[in-house]
Amino acid sequence: MNISATVHQFDSINYVNTDPDTRDRMQSRRIHEPVGIVTTIDPITGRDIAELEGCPHIVDGNVVINFETQATRQAYLDTPLDHPVPLPDNPTEEGVAEG
Repeated sequence: MNISATVHQFDSINYVNTDPDTRDRMQSRRIHEPVGIVTTIDPITGRDIAELEGCPHIVDGNVVINFETQATRQAYLDTPLDHPVPLPDNPTEEGVAEG
């Protein structure tokens, strides 16, 4: 057996894969339809939640947002949707424009 023999020349410009996988024979209809998303990172503290069972959470459509504590859950709920972003002070026309 010659171990150094090339079976496929993947570096070839004209390489064509002749053995498609079963999953590649038909396009998936579920690509853009996730069944559900479960977050494991608290959006307030940014820490990973090791044990999801029993932790506070919010269900928003097909997204489950988990929190470390009830206090971080409440802080998330108290955050206004349209919170203002402070713009840089620009007394002159030079520099960053304010909007």
